[in-house]
Amino acid sequence: MVKTSADANIIDNFFRTSPIWRLKLFLHNRPTLIPAMVLILAIAVFSLLVGERFFAANNFSLIIQQVTIIGILGVAQTLVVLTAGIDLSVGAIMVLTSVVMGKLAISYGVDGGVAIIAGIMLAGLCGAVNGVLITRLRLPPFIVTLGTWSIFYALNTWYSDSQTIRGDDIESTAPILGFLGIPYQFFGARPTLGATFMILLFGIFAYVLARTAWGRHLHAVGDDVEAARLAGINADRVIISAYIMSGIIAGLAAWALIGRIGAVSPTAGEHDNLNSLTAVVIGGTSLFGGRGAIFGTLLGALIVGVFRDGLALWGVHVLWQEFTIGILIIVAVAIDQGLRRLAS
Repeated sequence: MVKTSADANIIDNFFRTSPIWRLKLFLHNRPTLIPAMVLILAIAVFSLLVGERFFAANNFSLIIQQVTIIGILGVAQTLVVLTAGIDLSVGAIMVLTSVVMGKLAISYGVDGGVAIIAGIMLAGLCGAVNGVLITRLRLPPFIVTLGTWSIFYALNTWYSDSQTIRGDDIESTAPILGFLGIPYQFFGARPTLGATFMILLFGIFAYVLARTAWGRHLHAVGDDVEAARLAGINADRVIISAYIMSGIIAGLAAWALIGRIGAVSPTAGEHDNLNSLTAVVIGGTSLFGGRGAIFGTLLGALIVGVFRDGLALWGVHVLWQEFTIGILIIVAVAIDQGLRRLAS
């Protein structure tokens, strides 16, 4: 028996009116809902496994401090991933920028504020290099940023001479470099100004992505680049701007990194490029572009922080902590692919 197009339409309509299909569509249109539920569930589970230690104010302070750098880099990564790109170099840009800030202020006597601005400008230039290579040479973002990741780390090792700038030197010469590491009291906890800066950054870009033409263009390019071009959007310009902004935010992360560790280290944050991408993926932003929400990345960073902290308090070896995070990434990507197939 041969199925007619009418039969196919009946079957298609049946599935599209089923409760499961409606649930999937509901979740597809609300990308932060799943990570929010995962975060709540994780907090509930670890509160049972660990007990009062998990809810201690100092423990919450530790979690927030641990996710500050990942969260800031996650903002940068989200902008790029929304365009269906990827930036494996954000961690290298951050470390190189922190070294440049420290060397300018401590070794060359440049004013601390000027050193920070110069470092952020350099970070934006690094992002521009990524964007231009991707758009002008039509190279895959993965390959380009993997290559620049190696280049920026090599430049970092050469320029720093593998030497750490001590916190005492920063405090005596350019204390503004460590400004974002200053803690303050908040309902018994002691978050740092860097954590507040991270949350402010998320708020700013939540507005930018939702309320500005540039934010809508990022989504449009990531969803369908050819359709975006037909709609009059200069896709190459949008992509380059996304990578430039990603670099600038990585430069801001460099400033926060100095405050976080209290020094300038050429080896600090080596794996934060992957950690930030983990936060983006777990937070519900699609690696295929066009779908996601900036606050999902914040939730993703908090999920990573809660899992690592909870497992550590429960006595789980760091090896199995990483194992668990790996499972979370795979599950998040599998869910994303399922939701994309539904919407197509």
